[in-house]
Amino acid sequence: MNTTVSQDNAGADIRGVLIQVTGARLLLPNATIAEVLSFADPEPVANAPDWLLGRIRWRGWQLPLLSFARLSGLAEEHGGLGSKVIVLKALGGDPKAPFFAVLTQGFPRLVTVSQQALAAHDDLEEMPAGVRAYVALNQDEALVPDLEGIERMVHEALAAAA
Repeated sequence: MNTTVSQDNAGADIRGVLIQVTGARLLLPNATIAEVLSFADPEPVANAPDWLLGRIRWRGWQLPLLSFARLSGLAEEHGGLGSKVIVLKALGGDPKAPFFAVLTQGFPRLVTVSQQALAAHDDLEEMPAGVRAYVALNQDEALVPDLEGIERMVHEALAAAA
């Protein structure tokens, strides 16, 4: 998701979601979310990085479950009572991996994202892993995840662990 809007789309609002993870909020387009699930312990993946929590079963798929907070170095995050899992549509076009899941702390909050309400912050010298941008949406500070980059990292981690 770009933080700038072209003149052709000026005034075009999109529906987004703010998702709470340990240590931050994520801002995503609503269209990327397939489903919100209650947390259940995932099946571990041997030799995987600590941010890849394991795999969960969902609608006949084995989805990788990741901790965004761990991946980006924000915080140590564990699933538990009250935790949710957000199933995201993968953007990479791999028919064998059309979804992946992210551990969250509660339900996503629907928001309207408009050019006037969204401002990019440039005060981070280097973006954490998996982060495309640091933004403010009205009074909410949020990170815009690099979904394609995260997808690549998950694919590489699963390939290395196999």
